[in-house]
Amino acid sequence: MGRRQNDSDFGKSTLFILFLIGTISCSAVYLFLTVVFGSIHESMPSMQDVTLVENFDFDDLLSEEEGKCCKGVEHLELWGEAVKWGDKFKVNSSEDCCMACKNMCGGSGGGRCLCNSWVWCGDRDACGPRFGECWLKRQKDALNPERVDPGNENMWTSGFVFDKGEGVVGLETDYGILRIKLLPDCAPHSVAYILELLALPHCIGCQIYRAESRGSFWDAQGNHIKKAKFGPPFALIQGTLESHEFMFKDIPKEHCPAIKRGSVAWVGSGPEFFISLANHKEWRDQYTVFGYVLSKDMEILEKISQLPTKSDVWSNIAVSILENPVILRFRRIHT
Repeated sequence: MGRRQNDSDFGKSTLFILFLIGTISCSAVYLFLTVVFGSIHESMPSMQDVTLVENFDFDDLLSEEEGKCCKGVEHLELWGEAVKWGDKFKVNSSEDCCMACKNMCGGSGGGRCLCNSWVWCGDRDACGPRFGECWLKRQKDALNPERVDPGNENMWTSGFVFDKGEGVVGLETDYGILRIKLLPDCAPHSVAYILELLALPHCIGCQIYRAESRGSFWDAQGNHIKKAKFGPPFALIQGTLESHEFMFKDIPKEHCPAIKRGSVAWVGSGPEFFISLANHKEWRDQYTVFGYVLSKDMEILEKISQLPTKSDVWSNIAVSILENPVILRFRRIHT
């Protein structure tokens, strides 16, 4: 997987200054239009929220291997209403605590999860008599959890468990909204970062800059055609999820299953990412997968893969760069 050369700090600063100038100008125009036409807030929903009422079927997105994940983030403490108190419930590992939370979900019936977050005290020295405490909690807003600022002094390990219909975020483009099912139990550090981006009013700098179609090497279902090459083109969409509003920290390597059509994964430790348009078994165990694009939205990516591009070479790899990058905006999805 090729990695784009990083933008200079000067370029990022310039972009941010231009954004501020544009924001001020737009604010002045907005104020004028509000006076002339009246308030528009009552007639338009927040652009940060998108309500798409639909019965999603996520079962085909999650493999048996991924369903066995149960991981958390060290030095992170999630608050929220306790549904099972840790002073009366101790377990031997963070995985056991995570599974206890999962077991409070509706099971095969797809009912509501009574527990959607868990907190475990796993530092024997720091926890003292509280070592092994497992607190099972229910967040009011699963996509905006109450948390204590993480730090190396924090003795807790925490994780998320989403209801079957929860944990879906939207990446809005000019060509449609990509709905992504997050995998908090397999890639908790990655999901925690995505939730931080979701909470921002803007994701300045988030964009798609590389687009390569399936060509004649993969069929419409993403299956590799026998005896065909593996690229280029490489059947992927690549971009960055680095917001210029705060400093990005490298994300540790997490769950790395085989890449399949719709996989959303980091390039290295981020913030560059890619979405696969095909099944890439040849890339197994290389990339952290933190989500999947819903199958109904793959046509949006197929459309982006056909946009005008120009050729470039990254580390001796021929790539196709979009002539005009596709800007990304995070949106909440209510299901």
